[in-house]
Amino acid sequence: MKILPKPILRLLVLSLGGLHFARGETVAVASPSGHLVLTLEVAADGDVTHSLAVDGKPVISPSAVGFAGGHFASVERRVENSVWKPVWGKRAVVPDRYREATINLGSYQLKARAYDEGVAFRYVFSGPKPTDAEATAFNFADDYTAWYYNGENQNIGPEKISAAKGVRKPVATIKAGDSGYLALHEADLAEGEPLVLEGKPGGTSLRVASKPSAAWRVVMFGRTPGELVDSHLIELLNPPPPAGMDFSWVKPGVAVWDWRINGAKVDGFKYEMSLPSWKRMVDFAAENRIPYLVLDANWYGAEFGHNSDPVKGGKVDQVREIIAYGKTKNVGVWLYLNDVGGRKFPLEETLKQYGEWGAAGVKYGFMNGSPEEKNLRTRLITELCAKNKLLCDYHDGPVHPYGQMRTWPNAVTREFCQSQLDGHKVFGPATFVTSVFVNMLAGPLDMNNGLADLTQAGRVDNGVPVPSTLAAEVARTLIVFSGATIIPDIPEYYRKHPELLRFIAAEQMPWRESKTLAGEIGEYIVMARQAADGAWLVGAATNESPRELEIPLSFLPAGKHEALVIQDGLTSDYRTHAEDYQADTREVTKTDTLRLKLAPGGGACVLVKPKR
Repeated sequence: MKILPKPILRLLVLSLGGLHFARGETVAVASPSGHLVLTLEVAADGDVTHSLAVDGKPVISPSAVGFAGGHFASVERRVENSVWKPVWGKRAVVPDRYREATINLGSYQLKARAYDEGVAFRYVFSGPKPTDAEATAFNFADDYTAWYYNGENQNIGPEKISAAKGVRKPVATIKAGDSGYLALHEADLAEGEPLVLEGKPGGTSLRVASKPSAAWRVVMFGRTPGELVDSHLIELLNPPPPAGMDFSWVKPGVAVWDWRINGAKVDGFKYEMSLPSWKRMVDFAAENRIPYLVLDANWYGAEFGHNSDPVKGGKVDQVREIIAYGKTKNVGVWLYLNDVGGRKFPLEETLKQYGEWGAAGVKYGFMNGSPEEKNLRTRLITELCAKNKLLCDYHDGPVHPYGQMRTWPNAVTREFCQSQLDGHKVFGPATFVTSVFVNMLAGPLDMNNGLADLTQAGRVDNGVPVPSTLAAEVARTLIVFSGATIIPDIPEYYRKHPELLRFIAAEQMPWRESKTLAGEIGEYIVMARQAADGAWLVGAATNESPRELEIPLSFLPAGKHEALVIQDGLTSDYRTHAEDYQADTREVTKTDTLRLKLAPGGGACVLVKPKR
């Protein structure tokens, strides 16, 4: 008997002479629009497989899922159709629409959901998690092309699935032929080892190689790679904030930073990580509606020093003074905390003290431990920061984001990428236009774009030229999704380029809307975001190849608008570090199309406001 290929449940039992032969069970879960169908097959012996079809065409063939020893008992279905209004994010209102099936397999439950943006499943255990290996795998219907997260290095890929040798870390972004794009990740990792994937050379599958977990296994879907970027699927699979927690104090925004300014000289003044420089930075931030200053390592003593007291050591008096000074200018101050200081001194007391001083956030660096231990510690620090009204940013090999910003909106960013100039390295244009389609699918990134001096001459830390253009640097500050967009240069260099500074100052969060207008992995990207004040900003960036783009302005509201258009100059080129750009102002409407010319490694920025 053929099992019907539609979202129904059938249990077929043949009775012959009093004997009963279970022929298996099919549970299909379709997305609200019906274009995605996740099919779960439960065999008579309890083995389970999953498969995924897009518009009826398989993209994931039947693949093992779950654990041994289960048996089908029952299934329950549920439909959700609501909205999520995040404290901050890519947009102000997010549809939360899915269909869900929970299959009772005796020793555990398999919960599956289908959204229009992808599918997900997780295991629910009534007792201890099983000790045997998780069977979950993803057998792709063809030898698709993939790109992977690769720590603080350029991404792996493009690479055929069959070429994956050994461990591959999520996010894995996959071009599934003409069916669209997929991405493998996880969501709501309350405990356990973060997801690790493993390839089998010569095959077309990736399997889960990490320890069993109750986190959601997620397959994101988009017709274009930009739809993956715009998705909220990972956040939606996380729970809302704990009851009684108020996060109205969380305010995302741009931040200036003291680490990269160190050593810069201008007009007889030398920037250092000290009070006179901090005051200059606060004044500049206040002038340009930039809400934060980030103080980096060594303010309380050598960051790896076991005797460096994070509440009493080093420049504590200067730090408390700059926090107070910042308050007079409506500029919040973030404080760096190294894992050594976080462990050698009472963490809860330290964070409580920072909150009492009036600090705005904590940048936590160099966390030690296994991935599982780091995840638990990250969750602990995030919760403690929330209790003390502190935002948080994790650097130096952090656990991958998995949607925590829904449960803990103070978790505004982390260095789940290669940050520019960090670790005495620079990244090139192709790395940028790959990472935004891979790493950024996991959550907000701290990439430290936005240089106004491409040579970085005289800087104490890695004062080397950056392969970029001025227009690209500023465009990247918009393209990268982050609740703390940390820009690295000194006020005087930003003031040298008033149009670029005007664009940065217009990045007023939280965003009302975000749209990836165009892009291809490793090639280019065009992002539009609507600021809190209603202005629209567009940023475009390319790889090492020059590019001409046509950008329809159909996303604008009706009426006439004034557009500040910033493009690479005639001498702009990532290889020469020429600080050249051109800017003009023009009248536009939603029926217009902008034609932008990007230099090799370059970019473009557009700021659009209603015409008065």
